[in-house]
Amino acid sequence: MNSIAALQALVTAASLDIEPTAAELDAIDAEMPLVLAEVELLDAEIMTIDRTPTELDERRIRRARRRVLAERRSLTNRAVFGRAGGAA
Repeated sequence: MNSIAALQALVTAASLDIEPTAAELDAIDAEMPLVLAEVELLDAEIMTIDRTPTELDERRIRRARRRVLAERRSLTNRAVFGRAGGAA
């Protein structure tokens, strides 16, 4: 009978004790406005799950959607134009 051996190194608890790098923390900070906008949209949508949305609820959801789109656009522009030296 042939034995089967693992071809990859074992994953140990010691390998999970690493901290995020400065670049990873910067990326998180750059995406935080988008995350907060998405949370605001989710909160607005959750408020209307168990009831008919009022005019105020609909405005709140539209405003939150516009903010998410604006943050996505801003994040994309920073990623694209940030590497190219800025917009003309």
